[in-house]
Amino acid sequence: MSLDPGLDAGTREAVLALAAAASRADDATALSEDAVLRLAELDGPDVTHLLRRTGDVLTGYAQLVPAGDGLEGELLVHPGHRRRGTGTSLAAEVEALAGGRAVRLWSHGDTPGARALAARRGWARVRELLRLERPAAGLLDLEVPDLPAGLTVRPFEPGADDDAWVALNAAAFATHPEQGRWTVEDLRARFTEAWFDPSLLLLAQDADGLVASCWMKVEDGHGELYVLGVAPGRSGAGLGRALLVRGLRAVAAASAVDTVDLYVDGDNVPAVKLYARLGFERAAVDVQYARPAG
Repeated sequence: MSLDPGLDAGTREAVLALAAAASRADDATALSEDAVLRLAELDGPDVTHLLRRTGDVLTGYAQLVPAGDGLEGELLVHPGHRRRGTGTSLAAEVEALAGGRAVRLWSHGDTPGARALAARRGWARVRELLRLERPAAGLLDLEVPDLPAGLTVRPFEPGADDDAWVALNAAAFATHPEQGRWTVEDLRARFTEAWFDPSLLLLAQDADGLVASCWMKVEDGHGELYVLGVAPGRSGAGLGRALLVRGLRAVAAASAVDTVDLYVDGDNVPAVKLYARLGFERAAVDVQYARPAG
């Protein structure tokens, strides 16, 4: 078994194949979108790739990036090579790289193996990301809420709205550990994805500018609420629901989708309640484990 901190194009494909196998076994997306985009960069700055191999077979992978005064990332093991020490050796290498700094790792899918590994190494369960899902049937029957006075809704215009959208996103997710860090470059990276459709990124604005956005995504016949953000000063007035219903209906009208899902932090009680009222139910849970500094 070997450890390799580097990454080349061939290894990238092996990592994606490993992730696909883990996704099938765990009924969860084994690598986040951000992690996959970092893989595409190959030699992107401040990204560490750890790989475990048995012979020529890639059996484990971890990806780490700086976060605050520590590290965060993701760790996965090929389902055909679990319970053989691969996860333990990768976790030990992550701890060694972190030194005394705090480190957090995602486990996509609340799997028994990840729980057992975290318990053995003394890592704490600190965050849950819920995947909620509902059938697409009936979306066009949702009653469209009225917009607050003075607001209009229009689709996003790439190039013209980039900076304003990033500023709105940063304000809406100022306390969110991932979403609030998006840059204009992060936004534009999505423009090149096959699924990107600016007509499904709805913007609400008043005379002073953007106050909310609802970004829907359709890929392989599946719909997703990608980002729903409301400016802090406009929250609590029903704007999020009004925009989301419009986004859900736009997906149902434009595409033949069977289901729509979304991700939301488990402790975001108002958002979870909003989605439940619109028919979304829990389908899966991703878990983040942490080792504190020191």
